[in-house]
Amino acid sequence: MKKIAYIFVLALLTSVNSMAQEINWVTFEEALELQKKKPKKIMMDVYTNWCGPCKMLDKNTFHNKDVVEFVNKHYYAVKFNAEGDSTVVYDGKAFSNPNFKPELVNRRNSVHELARYLKVSAYPTIVYFDEEGKVIFPIKGYQKPQQIELYLKMFQSNDHENITTQEEFNAYYTAFKPEFQE
Repeated sequence: MKKIAYIFVLALLTSVNSMAQEINWVTFEEALELQKKKPKKIMMDVYTNWCGPCKMLDKNTFHNKDVVEFVNKHYYAVKFNAEGDSTVVYDGKAFSNPNFKPELVNRRNSVHELARYLKVSAYPTIVYFDEEGKVIFPIKGYQKPQQIELYLKMFQSNDHENITTQEEFNAYYTAFKPEFQE
């Protein structure tokens, strides 16, 4: 009877642990520092507090087991509030949000200077950076696990460097076989 109880407890702990997997989020400055020790690309989730699709991306995509495993292995993951009040140093410049209003923290607020610098014009946007912290490309909009998989793998493998036209991207997209579970 004790063996059955131990097996049950072990199974329960294992299943809780696998469900609790999360992306290892760090600040942008931490990611840039980590790159100096161990080069990896950066995936930055640019969101706002009021954005419904941002919340769906977090709940449905960033908690997907396959996405979590791939991102944690191949990227430094950053969450950046595009209307927050943080100060961020990037590319030799300090970026802030001088018009931020604390009373609007969960409603539309002033846009952070870094979001403008990265040319983010919609939320959510995922900005990908290379191993040296330079922007590869921003991808706008909500993405399901198999949709984000294409970009995660394309940028991680540097396949994007060989794509120079819309036709070449279309061919890449058509040939891509997703492996992530929805």
